[in-house]
Amino acid sequence: MFELNKKDDAGNSAGNAATTTSETRKDQPRTQSGEIAVIGRSITIDGDLRGEENLRIEGDINGTIQLPNHNLTIGKEGRVKADAYAESVIVDGVVDGDLYGAECVSVRSTARVEGNIVASRVTLEEGAQFKGSIDMDPKNVDAALGNIRKEFASASGKPSLDASKNSAAGSKAPHAERPDRAPNRDLGKAPKAESAH
Repeated sequence: MFELNKKDDAGNSAGNAATTTSETRKDQPRTQSGEIAVIGRSITIDGDLRGEENLRIEGDINGTIQLPNHNLTIGKEGRVKADAYAESVIVDGVVDGDLYGAECVSVRSTARVEGNIVASRVTLEEGAQFKGSIDMDPKNVDAALGNIRKEFASASGKPSLDASKNSAAGSKAPHAERPDRAPNRDLGKAPKAESAH
């Protein structure tokens, strides 16, 4: 869409605005082509969201988010009432649900999260609001994400990328035994912000 390296007759780069935008978002996960799918502020989705590319959410999502091999960013305008499974998760907005990250989960200073985090690495920035538990046990991370990867692969008809890691039959994702954190639950209104002391 933009030709970032094209120069006009005066020698100015034709893609300065696009370059500036990409420079301000260096911390955003990118797909192989450098793109990221975006759900804008005016979009509301009720149901399961699955994908095979990196995603940024600025709208409202209610249900389940499954991006087991890709990155998820919940922007400052994002409002998510869902359990989210991704390679990595960055939260700047509001989440009511459990977050599962194969690599990491980062809760930034503008974020408000009510739910549990299961990830190998977790970052909570100063000022972030968090109510829940954190589980960094690699076995639990593999169990949670491995099952989602298997389900995702069977639904898409593609082989699971984690089949070798998850040979223990019958293992369940941690939320499966918790009805209050089951996917597609009706969470009603977003909770009021609580300050962490």
